[in-house]
Amino acid sequence: MTVHLCTDPDEAVAGIADGSTILVGGFGLAGMPVTLIDALIRQGAADLTVVSNNAGNGDTGLAALLAKRRVRKVICSFPRQPDSYVFDELYRAGRIELELVPQGTLAERMRAAGAGIGAFFCPTGAGTLLAEGKETRVIDGREHVLEYPIRGDVALIGAHRADRMGNLVYRKTARNFGPVMATAATLVVAQVGEVVETGAIDPETVVTPSIYVDRVLVDTASAPAPALGGAGA
Repeated sequence: MTVHLCTDPDEAVAGIADGSTILVGGFGLAGMPVTLIDALIRQGAADLTVVSNNAGNGDTGLAALLAKRRVRKVICSFPRQPDSYVFDELYRAGRIELELVPQGTLAERMRAAGAGIGAFFCPTGAGTLLAEGKETRVIDGREHVLEYPIRGDVALIGAHRADRMGNLVYRKTARNFGPVMATAATLVVAQVGEVVETGAIDPETVVTPSIYVDRVLVDTASAPAPALGGAGA
């Protein structure tokens, strides 16, 4: 498979259909592919289900997509933050659906999709409102909840660098959900700060292999939002 290198953000999101499930990378703004989201707004796809760590910050990126009323449902772990006023207003008005998923469970549900796992039992959320209507089982004396994979039609992720084959490396906390999202979606579009020649990235440091990546947006003017610090590739 040959990755498609894009210099035009609109080209990178071409063909995304109404009703799609979109996996959007980012931990807050760290690693969020804002340029791809802006292009998706221009592209016009609507009735979307968005899967992300949180429900947008301020009025840019994911929050801007929500403000355009293009999103029907959000699946996330942290819908409310001091600057999540766009989602908050829509939710209180009954204009958007929310599925709240604990952060570790969210990551594992996407990882399960990529690994071909049909479902898994997890203790997180057992005995709470999050377990209502779900199958439960006691394992080693502890109640577990049956969780199903989250698969995306499209993943929009931010990475630090790609080579011409589409192998990706990330920068510190900007790595966050990108690697699992890339395995869980049919179409994977990565926004990167630079593209280097094939072979310039040490294979031992590649986090997302090119086999998972379909399109790479080379966006040197607007790389993914900076990392918050911490360790990582």
